[in-house]
Order: sequence, then C-alpha cells, then structure tokens
Amino acid sequence: MSQYKFKHLFEPIQLGKTVFRNRIFASPQDYPGLTDNRFLTEEAAYFYERKALGGFASVCVGDMMVDAAYGRSHPFQMRGNDFLGKANFTRVSTAIIRHGAMAAIELVHAGQNANPLLMPENRGYVLGPCDGIRPDGVEIRGMNDEQIAELIMAYADAASFARQCGFGMITLHGGHGWQMSQFISARDNKRTDQWGGSIENRMRFPLAVVEAVRKRIGPAVPIEFRMSGTEFLPDGYDIDEGIRIAQALDGHVDLIHVSVGHHEIDAASMATHPPMFRPDGCNVTYAAAIKKVVKTPVATVGALTDPAMMEEIIASGQADVVALGRQTLADPDLPIKARLGREEEITPCLRCFNCFSHSTVGGVFYCTVNPEIGREQLSMTQAPPMHKKTVLVAGGGMGGMEAALTAAKRGHTVILCEKSDRLGGALLCEENIPFKANLAVYIKRQAQKVSRSPIKLHLNTEVTPELAKSFQPDVIIAAMGARPMIPNIPGIEGKNVVGAEAVYYQPEIVGNKAVIMGGGLVGIELGIFLAQKGHDITIVEMANGTIATPPQVEGTSGRMSGLMEMPLGFPLVHGVGLMEELKKFKNLQIRVSTKALEVTAEGLVVEGADGIRTIEADTVIYAIGQKPLREEAYALADYAPEFYTIGDCVTPKTIYEATSVGYQIATDIGRY
Repeated sequence: MSQYKFKHLFEPIQLGKTVFRNRIFASPQDYPGLTDNRFLTEEAAYFYERKALGGFASVCVGDMMVDAAYGRSHPFQMRGNDFLGKANFTRVSTAIIRHGAMAAIELVHAGQNANPLLMPENRGYVLGPCDGIRPDGVEIRGMNDEQIAELIMAYADAASFARQCGFGMITLHGGHGWQMSQFISARDNKRTDQWGGSIENRMRFPLAVVEAVRKRIGPAVPIEFRMSGTEFLPDGYDIDEGIRIAQALDGHVDLIHVSVGHHEIDAASMATHPPMFRPDGCNVTYAAAIKKVVKTPVATVGALTDPAMMEEIIASGQADVVALGRQTLADPDLPIKARLGREEEITPCLRCFNCFSHSTVGGVFYCTVNPEIGREQLSMTQAPPMHKKTVLVAGGGMGGMEAALTAAKRGHTVILCEKSDRLGGALLCEENIPFKANLAVYIKRQAQKVSRSPIKLHLNTEVTPELAKSFQPDVIIAAMGARPMIPNIPGIEGKNVVGAEAVYYQPEIVGNKAVIMGGGLVGIELGIFLAQKGHDITIVEMANGTIATPPQVEGTSGRMSGLMEMPLGFPLVHGVGLMEELKKFKNLQIRVSTKALEVTAEGLVVEGADGIRTIEADTVIYAIGQKPLREEAYALADYAPEFYTIGDCVTPKTIYEATSVGYQIATDIGRY
C-alpha cells in the first residue's frame, strides 16, 4: 500500500471475522422517503448504493426501529423486524454489497423521547428508565423487569431479521439520547435497582442487549456500538464518564463508534452535527481519549471532509475508522477520489444543514453542493442526450459553473463567459470568512474543474446580445446573478454607509460600532463575522423575528421567539446553529420589528416598539437582499432556440437552488 498517498486510510481492517476494504465508513443515515407502510423504497436503495459505488467500506442504513409501535420519535422512521418489509430491506443490502461494501444497519428505539402521537393507541405516556415528566408534559413510566426483558429481545429479533435481509454488521445506537443511552446516562437513569446507580448497573441494559444480539447472530458478524463520548449537557456526563462507558463495552463489541452530544437539546445536537462555526475534526479528541484505554477498534465521526486529516487520524492512532455523515452526501466518491490521488476534486461539505433542513421539512435529503442527492436513481440511470448541442452559459457563479460542468460532462460543446476575472460570482466575497473555509474550497475546486474540462472559458467577458449571437449557440443558460438592493432612506449615500459585500472584501473599513440593516442569512452571518473580530454590532430587522433569534433580542415582548416559520428549503437547522453561535456574543444585539428610517452621522435612526431612536454607529451596513438582473438575462432570450435562466437572475435564493436548477437544466438539454 506504500504507493498510495493515504496508505493508512486504505489499509483493510478486520472487525469480528469480517474484513472491510478500507477505514472510511458511511455513518448511519436514515432515509426519510418511505412507503405508506414505512418501509424502504426503491429510491432508498439508490441512495445507499451511491455511497457503496463511491468506495466506502461500510454503508450504514440508519433508524431501523426495534419496536415500530412504541419506539418512534418522528414520522420518518422505518419499521423493522416486519416480514412484509423483508424484500425492501434485502434490495437495499444487495445494492450496497454488490459494490464491495459492507451493508450495516442501525437499531434504535426512542425510549422516553418517543412521540406518543405516533403510537397505535396514542396512550399518552412513554417508557423510560424511571418515572418522570418530560419538559413537554408527557408522562414517563419506568420500565419493569418484564418490559426490559422484552425490549432486550426486541433488539435481538431485529438484529436477526436484519441478518436475514443481508446486512453484515449490526450497529446498536447507544448515544444521542436514544433509549440505550437513557439507561447509560445518570442524567436520565435514577433507578436504584440492578439497572441503575453505579456505572456497572447503568451499563447492564446495553450489555444485555449486546449479549442477546450476539447469541442471535453468532460470533462472526461484527457489532458496532454507537455512543456519545460526552453528552455536552450541563447535567450530562463528560468524557471521563464516556471513557468508563467505553471500557465497559471493551471486548463485548467489535467497533466502538464515538460520537458526542444529545438530539433532544439544540446545543448538544449541534455538537453531534457540528455547524460551520466549529473546526474540521472537532470531535476526534473524544475518540482519541477512548482509543487510549480500550483494545476494541474505535471509530470517530463529525466534521470530517479532508482525506489528509483522516489519514493523520488513523496514522497517529487517534482512531481506527473514520465515519462520515453529511460528507457522504456532498461527495459520495470521496474514497475513490482519495485512493486515486484526486483529492483536489473532492467536494467538501459546507455544513450548511441544507440536507437536514429539507429532510426535516419536506422529507427528502437535498445537498447544496451535490445536486445528485435526492435524484440518485435518475443520476445513476440517466440516458445520454440524444442530440449534442452548443451551450452558452452566461455567468460564472455557482449555478453557471454547475450548469457548464454538467453539460460538458454529458458531451455538449460548452462556452462559459464570466464578466469578472474569476469564477465564483457573488460568493467570492465570503472566501476569507473563517467559518466559511469549506465554501472557499468548494468555489476553488469548482473553478479548477472548469479549467480542467473541455469547457471554453472566457473571463472578463460580459455576454451582450451581440456576443451571444456571434457564438451561434443552440442553448443559452443565463446565470447572470443579482446586485445588492440599497435601502431607499435618507442618508443612504453617506460616507459611513457600505454594503455587506464590500465589508466582506474589506472588513477593515468597519468602525468599532456598526449597525446592520437586514436580519436574513447574510445579515446574521455578517454580524457574527464582525462580532468575532471584536466589533459592537446591532442588527435591525423589520420582521418580528430573524432566521435565528437569540436571547439578546429586543422587540419580542420579552420572549425568545426562536425560529420563524420558514418555507421549504430555508436553512431551518442552520438557524439552530446560528442561534447557538449568537449566544456566545455579548457584543451582538438584534432588534426585530424595527424599521430603518434614516442614516445620520451619528448612526441609524429606527422606529420600533420603543418609538423612534438613534442607534449610534460608526458604520451603517445594508444587507437587505438582492435585485435580480432579469432584464440583462432576458435580453439574450432571442439568440438561441433554447433559453433558460437559473440562479439569482431569476429570484435570489441560495447556492442550493442555483446548483440544483443548473444541474437539472443542463441534464435536460439534448432531448430534442
């Protein structure tokens, strides 16, 4: 293996009696799009197969309920251990295995965090380690010995069923606030019998499950145990307790999968799924601490995108396996690209939570940087175009680049024109933001892909009707973007006023005190960026909430409004991450239900619940949205038989909308 750059990463590993082809595993992910009976669909098979095709050693199907009647916490959870779903499960495992990967499946039960409304009788209570009342008022009834024994057997039955369906590794979820972790954690488990109290007693239930599963599936099939190294809760356990938990598991399972956090608390959930504000590999330290004290192989997970970092993790002995979650969506080909030495072509996860937001609201994973996600079946079975065409793409932003790359990949002759001297569009202003490091990598790599492709690139070239006509294209894709909207208020042309884009390019022009007009995504992220640099920031928003409303908000009648209602695709979960990040800054205030009236030399005059007042500021920044360049785009409509508009020149939205539409339009070209 010495001829490979990442020789440790691609060294096989044996778990139990099963050999895995490398150390890169796809961590458990559920598939929200289920049948009416909550079984996996044909599309689900393609979803998981795509990861196996990309070279992952193990692909884990998440959220198989061991008790489909009483263990569910949300609607998008599949029924397990049901004969009617056997064919569905078998199709999925086969789709994974035929590409040389191991098909794994995660067994879960929500326990006291189950949703009573999803239970057959809507019985109004849930089962947990001991009696109690949840914050939402739902009664928790402590399980008796008979119920505990039945649940242990339910795990074993589910594992046996999974083996019958072709799954070769069983993953037991014992972290993140799920049922087994409720017995493990002293925060939830207050029992005084053999199932609670000491760490030995609190580990009795998970170890009993492991033993029952082992007896049912035999010694050859590996068992992976997913745990939280620390709960990241004020009253939860820390890494010292996490180490003791791992030591109790040592020798009983084949892989200890060390995650962190807790799904029921926002702040802890953001530790489980690190937002863009946390550094890459931020949770590795917890796996490394456990690796030092156990003999069982250890997996680490969380914010891993770079094969070089993964190689160092394995080579330095911090972990034996790296498990990837959202990165498997951003680029399911990461393993094969890394093995071939083409790591510069890997598309990094932006940690923008577009995938989580869409799956939460609409029930489908969609990825900002990979438009194939949510379309796996189509992308893997797409026929080549019937007719090859000349395609002119006007605009080299993210949507334009995606359209050009897709059209070129499908064999069309592509001309890409960009009016500036660089590809990347409006997002170039954000490439030096510390928490947007992966965005900068994405922009750079998309531009590199263009330069290495047969695309005919023209920089410093604005597409006019005359130029478009000269190319004689069959298809024009207008991706011309938008320009910042400027508030129509007195004083907006003052020397102390500047747009958000200019601030990103030259943050040094901002004074110590600044006020930002606009509490949308741009305004909030800009506020965080400037607060990190030490500026005193006030964000003014006309609506009665922002995408993330933290405690230090004025104008909400003393309440914390949390997240606004958002349309499909809005960064819902990113809003949670923003809210948690905003809590860190005492130098950042947000005023909602507040209208900007005038800019003066002293700052911004506003009108809110407390009347008219001046917010003192050295710099006033506007971030109120973008105006699409529709006229410029539609001026090209008559210069090709086919004409399409994408991205911000239609309606300014997100990177996802631009790349998704750009990909699909380019894919559609050539049908006629």
